[in-house]
Amino acid sequence: MPDIAEVETTLTRLQDDICAALEKVDGKARFRIDDWTRAEGGGGSTRVLAEGGVFEQAGVNFSHVHGRALPPSASAARPQLAGRGFRALGVSLVVHPRNPYVPTSHANVRFFVAEHPDEEPIWWFGGGFDLTPYYGFDEDCIHWHGTAKAACDPFGADLYPRFKAWCDEYFFLPHRAEPRGVGGLFFDDHCSGDFGRDLAFIDAVGRGYLDAYLPIVERRRDTPYGPREREFQCLRRGRYVEFNLVYDRGTLFGLQSGGRTESILMSLPPQVAWRYDWHAEPGSAEERLLSHFLKPRDWLAPA
Repeated sequence: MPDIAEVETTLTRLQDDICAALEKVDGKARFRIDDWTRAEGGGGSTRVLAEGGVFEQAGVNFSHVHGRALPPSASAARPQLAGRGFRALGVSLVVHPRNPYVPTSHANVRFFVAEHPDEEPIWWFGGGFDLTPYYGFDEDCIHWHGTAKAACDPFGADLYPRFKAWCDEYFFLPHRAEPRGVGGLFFDDHCSGDFGRDLAFIDAVGRGYLDAYLPIVERRRDTPYGPREREFQCLRRGRYVEFNLVYDRGTLFGLQSGGRTESILMSLPPQVAWRYDWHAEPGSAEERLLSHFLKPRDWLAPA
């Protein structure tokens, strides 16, 4: 039987540590904390940093909810679990920097138990992290993926290539025929049978996110930019909104399970734009994002 209390302790500690690290890098703003309860069962803590020195908005959520029936988004891949009671715990975060040369980032680690009074509970972990740059740099992508691989390797050499490919497939906008960003890790239904090992793995992924992201923030935070870069950032953020509202399973799970709307939608950027039939200027840095960086590739392959 999985130890729910141990999962909660691991995830709340991870939320504390990520918030502390982001506040330290930002140097100006602090997280507002909203603790909430869910009428159907459970609750969580939403933490949002806004109008900071580096981050325009950052949200780091912890939730622990339960209910009598898994929402469709959680049972779609496992229809045999439909109708079971559930317990779900997770930490989910999205960081939207102000400087367009600093990428947006997302991370999530989660744990599910599907319960039935006459059967053993079925449990699994999921999560990952991904990067959404507006102006790409090869060294940032190599660092990001190298850190993702380092987080996975102690738990199996096969994990990074599988979860990297899964991330490329998942964070893709079919209606735009383009990736959301340069990928990272994505996994679901992860259950080796060793609860302690799997819990240690998602903790390593959550902490690997900081190792992957913060050096990129420090490298790019003081890059000069102007209205052109800011406009492009807002246009690309529009793609982020489209993905989260149309395809993201975490967003759908939150809404379908009666979660707190403000907490679910804190992932959306505060400033965003759409332009009809917009195209990047050929040969520009904006065009290079689309032609070079938003193409799934093995970033760790020898040059």
